[in-house]
Parts: sequence; C-alpha cells; structure tokens
Amino acid sequence: MFYTAFILGLLGSFHCIGMCGPIAFALPVDRKSKPKMIFQTLLYHIGRLLTYSLIGLIFGLVGRGLYLAGFQQRLSILIGVLMIVMVVIPLHIFNKYNFSKPIYKGISYVKSKMGYYLKKRTNTTFFSIGFFNGFLPCGLVYMALVGSIAASGAFEGALYMFLFGLGTVPMMSVAVLMGNFLKGTIRSKIQKAIPVFVVIIGLLFILRGLGLGIPYISPSDAKLHISNNAEVCN
Repeated sequence: MFYTAFILGLLGSFHCIGMCGPIAFALPVDRKSKPKMIFQTLLYHIGRLLTYSLIGLIFGLVGRGLYLAGFQQRLSILIGVLMIVMVVIPLHIFNKYNFSKPIYKGISYVKSKMGYYLKKRTNTTFFSIGFFNGFLPCGLVYMALVGSIAASGAFEGALYMFLFGLGTVPMMSVAVLMGNFLKGTIRSKIQKAIPVFVVIIGLLFILRGLGLGIPYISPSDAKLHISNNAEVCN
C-alpha cells in the first residue's frame, strides 16, 4: 500500500500549495543564481521529509503493536473508513471540535521559529524552515498519518510518510521556483477533485483489510496470518 502514500502526496500537493504555499513563496531563496535556488529548495524539502519520516516512525510503532496483536486487517478497514469519513463529513462540523487546541503552544513555537528563519539566508535556514513546516497542522498530513499506522511497523510508517512527502515535492518545488503560478479557479477545481482520490485510497485500505485474495491489493487472510506468525517467531 506504499504507492497510496505517494499518490496521496502527489495529488494532495495542490492542497499543500493552498495551505503551505505562502511559506514556499516567502522562502528567501537566491533568485539570482539558479543552482543556489535549486539547492536551497532541496534543503527545504529534506527538512520536510525528515519531519514527516520521524512522525511516521512514531505512528508506525503504534501500528506495529496493533499488527502483532493480530488487528492488522480490522485496522486497515478502520483506517479506510476514517479516511472516507474525514472527506464526507462537512468541514464546519470538524471545526466545532478543534483538535489542535491542546497543542497550541507547540504550534505557536513552530510558527515563531519559522518566522525567525525566514529572515535569514544561510543553508541551515532552508532546512530548518522545512523541518518546522512539517509540524504545522494539516488535514492531508493527518490522513497520511492514519495510513502510516496501517503500515504496521516503525520503519514502514516512516517510509509511508517519506513517500507521502516525496509526492508533494514536484508541485511544492514549482511553487518555490515560480511563485503563485496557478490561477484561483484552476486551483479550486483541482482541490475539489482531491477528496475523490482520498476516498479511492480509503477504499483500497478497506479492500486490503477484507482479504479477498487479490494480489497486492487485497491479500488473503491466510497469507497475512502466516506473515504475522513468522515475524513473531523471529
């Protein structure tokens, strides 16, 4: 299911431009030198990918515990349902329950650090901005983290989030190098299509958990159990 992470990041990067675009546009890259600008943009992405990987590692550990307990199939179904629910339920309902309140102080710290580094131009600046950027709350990242739990392992969770971040690199790079290149109407149409792809990914997770015997998409129950027992014995 790792390919779903890259697809989610690639298609969701249009949403990223709306959420994190202002940060990308404001990066103090050296626009007089293309090699420097590309290198600085690369450092920004490395910082983001590192953060996503670290968070994925933590959530992957949670999934690992559930995997060893034999809940991997039900977990995959639950995660698929959660992805679909997060898309279907209107945003204003979620806004009534602000899940970010308990970590407001942490978010304020992240924003203040980003503001500090945005005023500088050293190589460390771009890596640091990307690193802190990865901690900013984002619905799309939350969906990817839900997927990283189903990866059933620390390394797998980190890889899932790394691939998700990698999928956002092309569009975010264009945003840094070219600025606000998408017209509002085009961006709006693309963002409306993103929920459709999230639902498709959610359905793939549900299929995976059903164990229908479809190679790579929905492996049989027996294969999952054999794999699980083999890892426990090791």
